[in-house]
Amino acid sequence: MSAAQTWSADLASWAIPAEILQQAAIAPWTHQVKRFLVPDGPIPDSPSHATARAALPTGGSVLDIGCGGGRAAMALVPPASHVTGVDHQQGMLDAFAGAALRAGAGSATYLGDWPAVADDVPEADVVVCHHVLFNVPDLVPFLDALNAHALRRVIIEIPTRHPLSWLNPLWEKFWGLDRPTAPSAADALVIARAAGYDAQLIEFSEPEGRVQLNAHERAADVCMRLCLSESRIDDVAAALVEMPDQTRNLATIWWDVKR
Repeated sequence: MSAAQTWSADLASWAIPAEILQQAAIAPWTHQVKRFLVPDGPIPDSPSHATARAALPTGGSVLDIGCGGGRAAMALVPPASHVTGVDHQQGMLDAFAGAALRAGAGSATYLGDWPAVADDVPEADVVVCHHVLFNVPDLVPFLDALNAHALRRVIIEIPTRHPLSWLNPLWEKFWGLDRPTAPSAADALVIARAAGYDAQLIEFSEPEGRVQLNAHERAADVCMRLCLSESRIDDVAAALVEMPDQTRNLATIWWDVKR
């Protein structure tokens, strides 16, 4: 089995059993727009932003895949003067356009999944893609489309391990379910290199500045992820207090485009 096939199989192992999923009041993979908004103040810098900025000319362009509210792109304005966002939620695209307007950048948005909409989307100096890869079972065509749309550099940011891995003890506690841990950022790097890209990886701890939830909001969010009803919020809140603090380790995977 190739690395790309193993990646796909590993992601498939994260499927929630049907008998649990059917008890969910809200789809457990729902993303709330407010969690992805650009902060009012400066966006904390990171290796992902610095690596992208180093390849951008003054007045350059950025294409943000799975853009959410636009943090990855707006961190690059300036030197970028135009940003394009692609997302499958219209609410995210509306937030992206609003953030670009406030930042003084021109913008365009495209609704849909990548790479299904890739033919409609223009190239950019730099293509960024933050926190998306663990939702992509067929990784090579996804990476190929990123590369095809970048004039200078591709920058991907993901956690070093699956972003829902931290919930594994809670799946065990509330459902008696043993959850997987693979794949990882290192696996994505292997696949990118096997696809012909001179990809590099930088690991770092997540900088401060994420939108923080209060205790009740966090418990409600975890209930949704675990397919539990809101009646279990207090139980989940108590379980979260007992868990150790979570520091997310992230990875920047990047390569320069060869034309």
